Amino acid sequence: MRFSKNHGLPGTLICVEGIDGSGKSTQLAILRDWLISCEQDVIFTEWNSSALISQTTKKAKKKNLLSPRTFSLLHAVDFADRLEQVIVPALKAGFIVLADRYVYTAFARDVSRGVDPQWVRSMYGFAIKPDLAVYFKVPVEVSLERICSNRQPSFYEAGMDLKLNTDPYVSYKIFQSRVIKEYDKMQEEYHLSTIEATDSIHDQQVEFRAIVKEILATKGINIDGY
Repeated sequence: MRFSKNHGLPGTLICVEGIDGSGKSTQLAILRDWLISCEQDVIFTEWNSSALISQTTKKAKKKNLLSPRTFSLLHAVDFADRLEQVIVPALKAGFIVLADRYVYTAFARDVSRGVDPQWVRSMYGFAIKPDLAVYFKVPVEVSLERICSNRQPSFYEAGMDLKLNTDPYVSYKIFQSRVIKEYDKMQEEYHLSTIEATDSIHDQQVEFRAIVKEILATKGINIDGY
């Protein structure tokens, strides 16, 4: 199983995880700009963005056609395509690959939708182990407040497909609380590095960079001067 051992490739795979509204994407974007300013070769990839399958997934979502297991399978196909077409080639070339969500997203969301945990983990057995996985932890109330400052929670984001509650805001809290519980379990299971996402953006980035520097140092990349 590839995911149980280090990938052994020249590049570095760094991924961020967290529920919607955790601020992980903002932190990764800031980190990317910083790494580029440090003259590092960087590739970015995000969840559900494969040219092969993402449009199919989006169309199915719009029609609310996805069962939990179908949802899981489509995302696994998307991930497999990006892994082989983007992530692995970049790592072979020595790039730093920044992934906005990785297999842990499936482990958290799919299980929260009632899919068997071992089935999901086995399905992603082809994945490679990241060099660093950072979990941006945030209370569900804070995440909802952040999302609602710009928009309403989406149908699947709120777990409305599970019929937890007719109110999307209540459903969001119930569903995302389940997702948080799964992430909390994975902190120990997969040794996720955890950053409190309620801290200031600056403080989170300082902590994030410090962890990244340590990982890059193990690959012979020293950016202490920046």
